[in-house]
Amino acid sequence: MDKQQEYVLRTVEERDVRFIRLWFTDVLGFLKSVAITAAELENAFSEGIGFDGAAIDGFARVQEADMLAVPDASTFQVLPWRPESQGVARMFCDIVTPDGQPFAADPRLVLKRTLERAADMGFTFYVHPEMEFFLFEDAEHAVPLDNGSYFDMTPLDVQQDFRRQAINMLEKMGISVEFSHHEVAPSQHEIDLRYADALTMADNIMTFRLVVKETALMRGVYASFMPKPLEGEFGSSMHLHLSLFEGDNNAFHDASDPYRLSPIAKQFLAGLMRHAREITAVTNQWVNSYKRLTARLHGPLPTGEAPIFVSWGHSNRSALIRVPMYKPRKGASTRLEYRAPDPACNPYLAFALLLAAGLKGIEEGYELPDEFEENTFELTPAERAAHSIERLPTSLGEALRIMESSELVAETLGEHLFSHFLANKRQEWDEYAAHVTQFELERYLPLL
Repeated sequence: MDKQQEYVLRTVEERDVRFIRLWFTDVLGFLKSVAITAAELENAFSEGIGFDGAAIDGFARVQEADMLAVPDASTFQVLPWRPESQGVARMFCDIVTPDGQPFAADPRLVLKRTLERAADMGFTFYVHPEMEFFLFEDAEHAVPLDNGSYFDMTPLDVQQDFRRQAINMLEKMGISVEFSHHEVAPSQHEIDLRYADALTMADNIMTFRLVVKETALMRGVYASFMPKPLEGEFGSSMHLHLSLFEGDNNAFHDASDPYRLSPIAKQFLAGLMRHAREITAVTNQWVNSYKRLTARLHGPLPTGEAPIFVSWGHSNRSALIRVPMYKPRKGASTRLEYRAPDPACNPYLAFALLLAAGLKGIEEGYELPDEFEENTFELTPAERAAHSIERLPTSLGEALRIMESSELVAETLGEHLFSHFLANKRQEWDEYAAHVTQFELERYLPLL
């Protein structure tokens, strides 16, 4: 037993923790949990806790169903919304087979494998997400609780106390928050998490989604990470700020470059651009995700700043990838902002594919296309073609067709997870394609 495990056992006893929830995620990024008593914790560390993998979406076939959840002691946190007396804690788990081998389709393992590739190249991968979500009256009705807009600090923003309460809970669990504010759409909010290594951040995002939903439940409302719940309003994004470090040095920073971007940063950026269409089915994995990426709104950015075209720039918020403004004497903050993902994706798989795409650019020496600072929405198709600007997939069906032929995605996810993800998402797309919507009834029934 290592020192971290000993610390957890001691803390459980000292803080009167009665139950420990062992967390992991399925292929689609849904949080799974099994609770054990404090008396079973030492055994869980040494042997793991068995469960039926065939019952978890995308995990195992019936003939290979037995799985073990092995808690990662470094992720131990007491849940602050549970009673202090006989309290409840949680740990994330790695999934292994009965013979002790890591289970290849565990999303956390997929990210760990990709991070090991980066480590072999001398890099640590850091992520800083901007988490957006909506608050509604309940889960059945997308009724906003306010009519506030971007950065509003008025009585319209009746859920300021909600954000404060959620942030307090997050910080009690060791998750640092940079800032929070009301977003553009009615009842839409943003909480930005302070950057961390990618594995820690993926765990933090899973925790964040639960904390936000628990806080909403305590306040008698409902929190949703659905990408586009309100027609005609901005959707929810999860802009990701990405950087590679070599030890304590930001590998993306070069003080002598006009853009302050190193050759490594430019190759990483080129990798993101070349493989963006291939990974979109994972960074935007739901039918509803493409309502955010394609719906047209009024104003200078017809999609409400959601990127549609594969381009990069500095101040250009119509670009898929933005290079945030450089701050003097803050080279460590040099980063790339990838703007397509939404907060309902599986963060382990999304981070793994973004990193794999960037590393591919470094390994293969991809050449970075020219920066594009014009509003891509205002260009004609011919003008975009002249600048070699591709469009992201416009539907889940198209995204799956592109992903299916991607060697990078298949190699990164592994055969089992790759095939199951495609099968599950094709089923979702087929069901949606066969569904007769209210739009069709209202438009066609009176005419045809």
